[in-house]
Amino acid sequence: MLGKESRESLQPQRLDYLNEGLALERQGDFEAALTSYRLAFRDNPNDSRILLNMAIAFTKTGQPEEAIRHYKRALELDTSLVGAHYGVAFLLLKRGDTQQAAEHLRAFLARPPKGSDADRWIRHAESALRDIASSPAQETL
Repeated sequence: MLGKESRESLQPQRLDYLNEGLALERQGDFEAALTSYRLAFRDNPNDSRILLNMAIAFTKTGQPEEAIRHYKRALELDTSLVGAHYGVAFLLLKRGDTQQAAEHLRAFLARPPKGSDADRWIRHAESALRDIASSPAQETL
């Protein structure tokens, strides 16, 4: 009949909050991206990729402690996230936690990423690890 829609067409559609957050992040709107990531995480609380993206956005909005917390939670869900090891390592270095940073750098270098930018990240991680090892206060490493 005219004017009547089927029940299927009246069902609300789920938004893809993760992709929305990624798009907002590409536009430089990290605060809005965090909102989308939070909504995505509410729908998928065991998705380590969402936590990884949240950690990156927290870093870019100047919230390093939140970023560290989200990187670590992502790694609890998936220890193979080399990007999380890399990101948390450098935040820990800034905080002065060189021992934990070194552990994450080693984990990153044990399974380095592949791709066009990978060599740059690997060199950066290797350099940071050498700096940590040569620091006089770090004989226990």
